[in-house]
Amino acid sequence: MKKALALLLALAMIFALCACGQQAAPAPAEQPAAEPAAEPAAEPAAEENLSEVQKIIKQAEGMTMEELAKKAIEESNGKMLYGVGNSSRGKSSLPLFIQYLQTIDPNYTLEFDWQQPKNNKIFDQLTANSTKATGTFAVTLIQDGNQIESKMVQTGILDTFIPKEWAEANGVDAATYDGYLPLQTLNKVFMFNCTGEKTYDNVWDYVAEGEHGQFMDIDSEIVGKNFLYMLTAPQYAGWLKEAFDKLPADEQAYFLPTINELKGDAEDLGLDENGAYALAWIKLWVGSYNAVTDDGPICKNLTDKSAVDQFGLLVYSKLRSIEETDSASVNNVKVAAYEDGYEGIGGYGYCHYMFVPDNSPLPWTACAFISYITCTVDGFSAWGKDMGGYSSNPDVAKGTEEKYGHSQGGVVDGVLTYPNKNDRGYDWWTTTGKLVLEDPEYCADAAFTVGSWIEMLDKYSAG
Repeated sequence: MKKALALLLALAMIFALCACGQQAAPAPAEQPAAEPAAEPAAEPAAEENLSEVQKIIKQAEGMTMEELAKKAIEESNGKMLYGVGNSSRGKSSLPLFIQYLQTIDPNYTLEFDWQQPKNNKIFDQLTANSTKATGTFAVTLIQDGNQIESKMVQTGILDTFIPKEWAEANGVDAATYDGYLPLQTLNKVFMFNCTGEKTYDNVWDYVAEGEHGQFMDIDSEIVGKNFLYMLTAPQYAGWLKEAFDKLPADEQAYFLPTINELKGDAEDLGLDENGAYALAWIKLWVGSYNAVTDDGPICKNLTDKSAVDQFGLLVYSKLRSIEETDSASVNNVKVAAYEDGYEGIGGYGYCHYMFVPDNSPLPWTACAFISYITCTVDGFSAWGKDMGGYSSNPDVAKGTEEKYGHSQGGVVDGVLTYPNKNDRGYDWWTTTGKLVLEDPEYCADAAFTVGSWIEMLDKYSAG
């Protein structure tokens, strides 16, 4: 296996060098979703090197939302807007956007169509769309930082627009901001059925002998693969090592042979001293998880009282869809990270990003729409009404909590009835809750190395 790994790494390095030679500029690094940090000032692109859409974006970044709204009305009144995204909430937010524009011009009208491609086909759709002089899609909401970085940004298919109010709320300069625009961070968290006697109090419990957690397959929802890539980053590999050290000696003994076996691979992959712990967890997880088609069925399965001693890694907000019956209840599961004494990673977080296609037919309208949903509570409400989705705009995040009260989501008539629905929020999850956060640049790099290694692993088959 080590010889095969060495060959794969050599090929990956060759491909990476070739790819670097073709890039027009270094790829942008992602800012943290909720609290972007200011980056050193970047050299603005020369005006003559900008596309027509990029020139509009450059103007738009210095304009208020109301100024953009007026531009949108001039551009798209009576027209048709096509959008494409990983979330159907885009379709829900467009009528709210139209209503906002109608407060400025009551005669404004806009028809729209929002597409949500399945099986990760959004990248193929946007790539095909990019071959047209003027594209079909005006705006996109998209996830999977790895493929966004390598297929959409480096190729010039998608452009980033930073709204003026968003930049001010985050304390950054739109003109020099180096990163994508995240609409929100979503979290997937470990939950387990608690109708039996079994508990999961350490992240290594999920890969113990005989365990088969429910999880969307990494080849159908690629953000799950990004989660595995991120585990090899020093911070998260360190969290795995810390959790391992908290295990009893007999439980450590089960994992040590795998950890020791992978020390050479970790060194070959250029990982730090805790890299073998990350690779061991990944190998055991890939070899044991029970692939389910969607997070909805996972949540439905786990919250039924028949799912004794089962667990999964799934979108936190899916708990909202559970109808309380004699057999199903939100109280039939525990959110592992909320339990006293839990050790290690509580789940992972990934972003929905907003982009304007570089051949957008309605760039002013796209910028106004992006500004509206990232800078107002009403605009974000299609996503903000549910727990587990955190606006990247701190002002909107605060307003969303004030409006929907997710931190008290489990309180009914003054009584804490469903503790799992009391969302502890982005700041808690990314610190105490040890949420692994997707970094597009790291994922794009790791796809050549760790990704090749993962492809050689044996996957569990329930059959």
